[in-house]
Amino acid sequence: MTHIAVFCGASSGHDPVHTEAAKDVGRSLAKRGLGVVYGGGHVGLMGAVADAAMAEGGTVVGVIPGFMTERELAHDRVTELITVKDMHERKLVMHQRSQAVIALPGGFGTMDELFELLTWRQLGLHAKPMGLLNVNGFYDGLLEQMRRMEHDGFLHGSTRVITGSEPGVLIDRLLAMRIEV
Repeated sequence: MTHIAVFCGASSGHDPVHTEAAKDVGRSLAKRGLGVVYGGGHVGLMGAVADAAMAEGGTVVGVIPGFMTERELAHDRVTELITVKDMHERKLVMHQRSQAVIALPGGFGTMDELFELLTWRQLGLHAKPMGLLNVNGFYDGLLEQMRRMEHDGFLHGSTRVITGSEPGVLIDRLLAMRIEV
């Protein structure tokens, strides 16, 4: 495993604990020699992950749609910045450049990225480990809904999501998973 995709908000949210967790994810990945593949922005949790990983000497690959660079949201100090045509291509490139996924707190964009890759995995298109950083119980409701969907017979195949509330612990759990791509 060389790179982990990080899905997270372009906003920092209201609670500073989310920003601190994002920084911890960036530092923890870099300290383990793992590169970050993320949405390419310099703002919110995205910027916090990227800046922390780079400050720790890590490799950071940003993937950003062209319309977002036009709004001056692109991070201009990452190791590599890939500009793509749209959000669909962004998810595909992030998937192609990573061997695992971590979703931090975020909004609709984070959920879109997470659910698309979960769907691809359920369909057998990849077998990458996927994790949720459940900071302050942010994902408790989603995890309950996923249990309900499984119980009621709507989930099948590889639907397991690894969870943890501490970045280092979650990363170690992802690293322990065998990847069969």
